[in-house]
Amino acid sequence: MSLLFVNEVTHSYGSRKFFNWKDRSKKVLSDISLSIEEGTCLGMLGTSGAGKSTLGKVILGLERPQYGQVLFQGHDIYTADKHARQKIRRDLQAVFQDSYSSVNPRMTAERIIAEPLENYEKLTAAEQKRTVVELLERVGLSEGDLKKYPHQFSGGQLQRINIARAISLKPKLIVLDESVSSLDMVNQNLILELLRELKEELGLSYLFITHDIKAAYTISDTLAVLEKGELIKLYDSKNQFFASEHPVVKKMRDSILAEHPRFRSIRTNG
Repeated sequence: MSLLFVNEVTHSYGSRKFFNWKDRSKKVLSDISLSIEEGTCLGMLGTSGAGKSTLGKVILGLERPQYGQVLFQGHDIYTADKHARQKIRRDLQAVFQDSYSSVNPRMTAERIIAEPLENYEKLTAAEQKRTVVELLERVGLSEGDLKKYPHQFSGGQLQRINIARAISLKPKLIVLDESVSSLDMVNQNLILELLRELKEELGLSYLFITHDIKAAYTISDTLAVLEKGELIKLYDSKNQFFASEHPVVKKMRDSILAEHPRFRSIRTNG
């Protein structure tokens, strides 16, 4: 049984015509089916507006689809009973693009990371502080950062705090929605390396949602391509992705600039 199974998910957003007030809807996901196995990372690639973030919300239980199922550890996340929903919330975590809007600016790093522990664990104050310090150190920060507020951290440091919070309950799956796209190249590489290490150490699974091909193939075991709400292709390896002749995939590959400036093609308007 797959850790996550998305079965024929279709989702639309409703709207109205201005003059005749007839309902119409914009389909953002169309018949999406995919799975993620334990200990693996599925990279979800797509351009802006492809439906990636909407799919992430559907998987996290934040946006109920019109049709289809999302099964997590065998439970439909939208019809599960109270006990199963509580386990799902514990085992399914997320890290989003904007590290600052993902936290309460009035809370210290200690309180941000401790929040899930307070909700799900019965720890003494000393045990909780020790756990938070261990989590900070695991993501490359230190005990000296406990009492700092979000504005006292860089974007990369604050994203490490978000990651520490996400792993605090030892989840099975983390949805990473453009989690490195707002960072500079150095911090992107550092966070990707951290995510790789945590995946190996903790046996984590990821859904890595991104428009960045380089970031995706750096961390992912398998790759999926979403275009205009449709899953156009699933690739079991990076080699399959780079050998693909699908026009959408070829266009995405062609958009990658060569590493060295001398090999980059410069386009000018004539």
